[in-house]
Amino acid sequence: MAGKRDYYEVLGVGKDAGGDEIKKAYRKLAKQYHPDVNEQKEDAAEKFKEASEAYSVLSDSAKRQQYDNFGHAAFDGGGRGGFGGFGFDDIMGGFGDIFDSFFGGGRAARRSGPTRGADLRMELKISFEDSAFGIKKEVRLNKDAECASCGGTGAKSGTTLKTCGVCAGAGQIKQQRNTAFGSFVNVADCPECGGSGKINKDPCPDCGGRGIVSKQKTISVSIPAGIDNGQIITIRGEGSAGQRGGPPGDLLIYITVAAHKYFKREGYDIIIEMPVSFVDAALGAELTVPTLEGKVKYKISAGTQTGTVFRLKDKGIQHIHSAKKGSLYVQVKVEVPKKISEKQKTLLREFDKLDKKEFSFFERVLGK
Repeated sequence: MAGKRDYYEVLGVGKDAGGDEIKKAYRKLAKQYHPDVNEQKEDAAEKFKEASEAYSVLSDSAKRQQYDNFGHAAFDGGGRGGFGGFGFDDIMGGFGDIFDSFFGGGRAARRSGPTRGADLRMELKISFEDSAFGIKKEVRLNKDAECASCGGTGAKSGTTLKTCGVCAGAGQIKQQRNTAFGSFVNVADCPECGGSGKINKDPCPDCGGRGIVSKQKTISVSIPAGIDNGQIITIRGEGSAGQRGGPPGDLLIYITVAAHKYFKREGYDIIIEMPVSFVDAALGAELTVPTLEGKVKYKISAGTQTGTVFRLKDKGIQHIHSAKKGSLYVQVKVEVPKKISEKQKTLLREFDKLDKKEFSFFERVLGK
């Protein structure tokens, strides 16, 4: 550690410097001392390495905190970082660099290549009937789309992107690091081009150099019959535009089905509670039952009790992408009139007297 300069001194910033100031200082030094653009090869390479090492620590909040507390000892051995003074994050970072070299260049290399656009999510509320029979809906969304003026390059029409002079178009810089486990090569995004490998000196005025613009679009969505609450419709390629030639993302539509006034859905079956008068339940009657496709007739037998359930086959919800349908289950609810006339009372008393001549409830329970 003897003779090793203070990292803040290397970058020429104060200890209270913010992230942007540190990044700006490093960019300046990287341009000045990068071996590929400096004639003084040996001296430039050493200074570039020194600046890169300082930046790798001070640009990382956790490493910077360790450095502020313990100085170079936090990374060069003898400090409190563990594993002989080398912090756990640094050790894992070293192994990460090895993995990157085996599996194709690491994060910076992936960043400079084609990137798939982000998926978009939206909620669409439909009626109970629309979920049962299906419907087409027009939906409007705001999305990132490829800029038509620059074709997604981000460069003004008639110009091209320039290869980054700091990383020579690689989008990354490599730095050798000596640890307790040996020598590792650290790969990081180039601070000059942000990992793209290209410099946009003349940005497109329509997209500000991003290559994408925000636009509103209306699309037609086919909602299949049988879709249920909480299910998702995926529209391929209708998400945000990709970058650097990457494909667009998808549009994910989350379906919310409004509750029905009478019907309740359970899977592909539906349930309805049917009020039946006391007389109809006692004598039997032909009921008019509402279904999703209109009214149908159904005859109940005499003596039907409240809570009785009968099934109407194929009167439920259609299965998605199938002609098969669920059933409609009708639950009988016998209604007792709240207001009756004196004549009705007299007749009910007579009925009660006649009914009591039969076995009583207790006789049936006790078997007498």
